[in-house]
Amino acid sequence: MSGAERLRLFRDLLEDAHKALDLQFGFELWDGSTVPADLPSYAMRLAIRHENVVASLVRRPTLDTALNAYVSGLLELKNGTIFDLAAQRPQKAGRRLRGLSKVKALKTAYHFLRAPADMPRPLARVEENPKAREGKPQTNKKNVAYHYDVSNAFYGLFLDPEMVYTCAYFQPDWHDDLARAQFDKLDMICRKLRLKPGERFLDIGCGWGALVCHAAQHYGVKATGVTLAEEQAKLAREKVARLGLQDRVEILVKDFTQMEGEFDKISSIGMFEHVGIRNHPTYFRSVHRLLRPRGLYLHHTIARRAKKSERAFRKLKPEYKALTRYIFPGGELDHLGMSIANLERFGFEVHDVEGWREHYQRTTRLWWENLNARRKEAEAMVGKEKTRMWLLYLAGCSLAFERAAVGVNQTLVSKRTRGPSGLPPSRADLYA
Repeated sequence: MSGAERLRLFRDLLEDAHKALDLQFGFELWDGSTVPADLPSYAMRLAIRHENVVASLVRRPTLDTALNAYVSGLLELKNGTIFDLAAQRPQKAGRRLRGLSKVKALKTAYHFLRAPADMPRPLARVEENPKAREGKPQTNKKNVAYHYDVSNAFYGLFLDPEMVYTCAYFQPDWHDDLARAQFDKLDMICRKLRLKPGERFLDIGCGWGALVCHAAQHYGVKATGVTLAEEQAKLAREKVARLGLQDRVEILVKDFTQMEGEFDKISSIGMFEHVGIRNHPTYFRSVHRLLRPRGLYLHHTIARRAKKSERAFRKLKPEYKALTRYIFPGGELDHLGMSIANLERFGFEVHDVEGWREHYQRTTRLWWENLNARRKEAEAMVGKEKTRMWLLYLAGCSLAFERAAVGVNQTLVSKRTRGPSGLPPSRADLYA
């Protein structure tokens, strides 16, 4: 069968599906035709640049195949964003498609099975490391380098001026000032920890040093930040020197398991996701060892929803597997109940849990908007393929938080001992 005949079969099937699903967007095919045929030029459409995309999806109908087509530019969304597409997704799609001709669908699939499918697969270059979650310091460092050592300049394209790469805090309303929201987040962390002048403060996974510098500047603590990302540490040390905080802030490139000393307060803000579930005992024992009796620890982490059983929880969806392969190697999310149980199991008393899911939805949306606005600069830095992947990653995160598929929680605990906790009787001081 010729390519023109395959195109006609596919277009006919796509027109039937478009009508059955009552889609509010259209399609643009590799010959320039559209589905529906009268699709206005301004309408949103999913452009399929080559018939090899269809042939590849017929042979291997997986998320990986679709991602490779998107990252290669062979699938492209025109006149809209992924947020627009998500807002128009059809409800009960499976039920609506039952009326389609199975004969027509099988005939189309058969002929595309016989068509060339030599589509570019740039993501195949990212090899999955079966030892990514083993928890060894050298493996942890390699995982972190993959994600964070892209370049500081790349992250600077979409983060706030202080380079805070964790959930912002929007108050008293849902504003769009990312720099203000990140300042308010840093300050809320310091207030929850009740930081006082002269206290020893450790931030595990300190990123580019925003929190340790904020804590030293505004709360007078002696702060230590640890990271495994060399590029982050370099920029963080430059910031410490620029602010004249060398006598109060130290930045170390070191695995948390290798830290020594005792600290009055400890935070972990968006780092725990890198640890891996099998390594949780090592993690919590390390925090417990480093924290003084009745010292406070703030555990800030993304979490998935709990399932009916732990076995069901461990069964991962394709999009989750793609995230840990292409964006966060070694990453693994627990659920809130697992975190609470582990904190109590390893010697902590839980005082407060606050959900920030909607705050992270807004944060990741603003990151996406910033990166999308500077897309050409990003492509010049890291290439078109990686830029597309990161835009998809940030949009996917924002949608996941919006739909409550994942959440983020701040849990304040102390190193358990008998007697008073030393905390105020209410949280009124935090929101005054």
